[in-house]
Order: sequence, then C-alpha cells, then structure tokens
Amino acid sequence: MLFPIGTETMHIQVGTGYDVHRFAPDRRLILGGVDIPHEQGLLGHSDADVLTHAIMDALLGAAGMGDIGQHFPDSDAAFKDASSLRMLREVGWLLVKSNWRIVNIDATIICQAPKLSPFRDDMKHNIAQALGILATTVNIKFTTEEGLGFTGAGLGIAAQAVCLIKKG
Repeated sequence: MLFPIGTETMHIQVGTGYDVHRFAPDRRLILGGVDIPHEQGLLGHSDADVLTHAIMDALLGAAGMGDIGQHFPDSDAAFKDASSLRMLREVGWLLVKSNWRIVNIDATIICQAPKLSPFRDDMKHNIAQALGILATTVNIKFTTEEGLGFTGAGLGIAAQAVCLIKKG
C-alpha cells in the first residue's frame, strides 16, 4: 500500500544542515556574512561561512534539491573565495522558482571563541536580506562545547540549521 507522503498533498517540508571548517591563519572569519574580528579565519574554498553553509544545506534539503556541494562544488574556480551570502541568494531563487516559501530558519553556531552574541542581529539581517524574508523568520543561537571536541579545543567552528518551507 502506498501512502501520500511526498505527493502534491504535502505542502510543508523540513530540512537540516550541518557544516564545519577548521581555523586557518591569514583568513577572515565570516559568519552569517559578518566579518568577525578574530586572529584566525576558517579554511575553505569559498569564504567558509559555516553558518550560511548550514542554512543553505537545510533549505536545499527541505526542497529536495540536493546540497551545496552539488550547486557550488569546490572543484569550480568560480566559487574560490566566493561570498556565501551570494550563494545563499541563489539558493533562495531556486526555492522561489520551485514555488517554495521559507517559514523559518533556526541555526546554532558551535565554537569556543570568539564570543558571537554582539553580531547576532547583523547575521540575522544579512541572511534575511539574502533570502528576501523578514529577520524575525531567522533565529541564530551560539553555544560552546565546554572545552570538549574540536570546537572546544579551538580548532574550528561548526554550525547546524533547521528550516521549515511551504509550497505557495
């Protein structure tokens, strides 16, 4: 017996995303499109914005459109040092073209340092603006791992995101 999951009767979908990058010298630290003062940045092909990457994967996953590696491969020189906010705008347009609307985004950045709460509103604003949604639709949280794991040891930063999208 078949059940009507994944058919036109379903109008809402949830997606999750996760990203991690290690710290590296001589790189800017960009999170949510905000340039964060810190002695190291994150290593990656693009600007290595783990927050924006996790959100993109959540949105793409919810819409059944794969992941950021499929859309913005690190083997493509066009994305070398690219702005993740620019890529997020492209993901937003993919959703719009497929008649998906973002209901909400909830994300968490996991790092021991630096302290990020002073930058929360700017991150929310950047993400909302890139997607053409209200900043109140975006929630960003910060946590440490109490000195445990690679983020607790100060080796890098991780982010996770969940989103809800609906047709129409």
